[in-house]
Amino acid sequence: MYTKRHYSLLMTFKWSKKPFYYGLIYSGLITLIFELTKWEFTLPWEPISVIGIAVAFYLGFKNNSSYDRTWEARKIWGAIVNDSRKFATAVLTMLQTDDGTDLWEIKKKLIYRHLAWIIALRYALRIPKSWEHKYGPPNLVFVPHYADILNNGLDKELSEYLSKEELDSYRNKSNLPSQLLKKQSEEIEALFKKSLISDYKHVWLHQIIGLLYDNQGMSERIKNFPLPRQYASVALWMNYVFCALIPLGLLDIFTQSNELWIWMTIPFSGLIIWIFFLMEKIGDYSENPFEGNYNDVPISSITRAIEIDLRQMINDEQIPKPYPVENGFLM
Repeated sequence: MYTKRHYSLLMTFKWSKKPFYYGLIYSGLITLIFELTKWEFTLPWEPISVIGIAVAFYLGFKNNSSYDRTWEARKIWGAIVNDSRKFATAVLTMLQTDDGTDLWEIKKKLIYRHLAWIIALRYALRIPKSWEHKYGPPNLVFVPHYADILNNGLDKELSEYLSKEELDSYRNKSNLPSQLLKKQSEEIEALFKKSLISDYKHVWLHQIIGLLYDNQGMSERIKNFPLPRQYASVALWMNYVFCALIPLGLLDIFTQSNELWIWMTIPFSGLIIWIFFLMEKIGDYSENPFEGNYNDVPISSITRAIEIDLRQMINDEQIPKPYPVENGFLM
């Protein structure tokens, strides 16, 4: 996630410059052939503009759909923040005995396991998919501090919150976050049978676990089901067709006027092609909000914020610091 007010024009251009350069080269070849051969192969601009309107509408639809996926992902992780605080508060205030026995270690263990669940979910959502962009720690040149942290590995992070025996018990499980929530439910059930929580509190804690399952399932839905490939693919090929026609239409305009030089076709074609491919690229990079891209939902920073919040609730020691903003990016 980019945290400054605006991307600079230079940053935007660096991110999307290839279509501009290819557009200049392509339109330059078309213009050169037209000038050298004097072959009248131009096209009227009116039908090309109609195609452009259709492409623009379709790109708008795709970008809206991509934005909806990103915004839904952010809302889900906002809910995870709130439900994490609910769970920690419930654990700290609802576990008690009639004789006032201190249950501090039990409370701490439950909260630590919850933090392990958030970290495991974050790692699960960052597993690359075939339809995602090939990002990863080596390519995150603008956030090297984050890349180093990510290279620490899941086991190293979980070992801070889970015992070695419990961590080893999950080795052959395909969905670690689900197993951790299942373990939480079993622990709550055991506490209920020991009469350490009342009937109402027992139901309330299970409801919170249910909310966490819902949040995990909604995150996995976005992660494991991409924007349908037919929509993404058609937008790309429509863009190619339209942009291939742009120099032919601009040549028709510029050859009709003595004041407009035909070589102006090249910069204007490059500019129009760049704008349309920039719109397509924005939608393309917004489809998958958990892939580890610079503009994704910053689930690592959100996870760390939850860690800090919950560990401060239990007056823990050596509380980690928030992930830094590097070059304007928060991961």
